[in-house]
Amino acid sequence: MSRQINGDILANERINESDYRLVLSLPEIIDEVKPGQFLHVKCGPGVDPLLRRPLSIHQCNRDKGEIVLLYRVFGRGTELLATREVGEELDIMGPLGNGFDLTELKEKILVVGGGIGSAPLMALIERLVKLNKEVTVLIGAQNKEQLLCQDELTDLPVDFKTATNDGSAGYEGYVTGLLEQELEANEYEQIFACGPTPMLKAMQPLVSKKNIEMQLSLEERMGCGTGACLSCVCKVKVENEEGFEYRKACTDGPVFKASEVIFDE
Repeated sequence: MSRQINGDILANERINESDYRLVLSLPEIIDEVKPGQFLHVKCGPGVDPLLRRPLSIHQCNRDKGEIVLLYRVFGRGTELLATREVGEELDIMGPLGNGFDLTELKEKILVVGGGIGSAPLMALIERLVKLNKEVTVLIGAQNKEQLLCQDELTDLPVDFKTATNDGSAGYEGYVTGLLEQELEANEYEQIFACGPTPMLKAMQPLVSKKNIEMQLSLEERMGCGTGACLSCVCKVKVENEEGFEYRKACTDGPVFKASEVIFDE
């Protein structure tokens, strides 16, 4: 159940050139959060900007009642959010969306993140580790400075590999190139992924060829976060006359089965 509440800012720190780590005290909703969900954040204290920003839940500390968000500064809303200080309150709606489906987990799991899309995967990875799954993680970014989750992942019993477009760390090239290598070298039973649309689109045929079940967390622009404005609709396969229908990433997703998502040409 989502709510509109205020959360105290415990930290709002810059972690690289464009990304920030925001820690909020939200004990009221901490037990309701599932990996893959998001919070809809009112970035400023006034009406500017008017629309909230959807920020993926990166980590949860249930003992302390704290939720960690990672966000990239891109536009007026996140620019304003980056100026908010420790001790201030943020107006929050959440948790929102359908997260990752963990009801039928396999044993050998691959998790793939690209750019700021790596943010929601940390909560998932921590849950998988607690469930004693064998987890391999691939994280991609433009360069080594923008690689996310490295400190957190080194503390976990997972196989962790990186890819950078400029070759400054790990595999040189897109994370999908690293994925292709990984799928040829190892066998996986299940894949979870989040990242920019071109990355997810490129992953579809690679994974489908191996007949591996995959869930995708889509990065879509959202206005209301509650399904009313229809700004975040995406195409999914259904058995009707057109062969597809539109679903709302904010309420039906943001996580969908890869086999049902239709990416535009």
